[in-house]
Amino acid sequence: TVEAFLAAADVTGMEKYRIRAGRIIDRVIGWAKDNNWRIPEHFAEDWTADLECNKEKPADPFKPYGATPGHGIEWGRLITQWALSTFKEDKAAAAPYIDAAEELFMRAVSDAWNADGAPGLVYTTDWEGKPVVHDRMHWTLAEAINTSAVLYRVTGKEKYSNLYSEFMKYLDETVLDHVNGSWFHQLDAQNNLL
Repeated sequence: TVEAFLAAADVTGMEKYRIRAGRIIDRVIGWAKDNNWRIPEHFAEDWTADLECNKEKPADPFKPYGATPGHGIEWGRLITQWALSTFKEDKAAAAPYIDAAEELFMRAVSDAWNADGAPGLVYTTDWEGKPVVHDRMHWTLAEAINTSAVLYRVTGKEKYSNLYSEFMKYLDETVLDHVNGSWFHQLDAQNNLL
């Protein structure tokens, strides 16, 4: 939704879309801060986080239990994109959002990257950062590559460049299908094709 609002603002020049995206971002940042920078995925009707949703069925394909690190990574990029397009040259106004983007990204990466003894980003974790669903999804890696590049470009921090290099190495060695020219969609905890 935020990506659509940002695209609409860019195409139409109507700032109402960028303002709406900002409201959503502020909410996501608040929820994440309240959960040690892990974004709640499920909510009750009154918009309170339902952190126990599907705990008894953690690998539910539509509502998995816990945090999805890939979403934290993706939100890091979206927040950065929004802050830079909204505040343009006002670095002081953008700074708290860039800080939040970094918190989200680094929490997700520290929870998910090589978290269970094998390379890759686990799909979900519990609220303490322990892996729950160990499968590796191609989209999570794509977001990690993109967000690490964006954060390096914006902050100049070497840790993002180093992570980008690690993600690209893993992509080349494990996730790319060099025979058929695509990415493997989903791998298990040992990086075997599912």
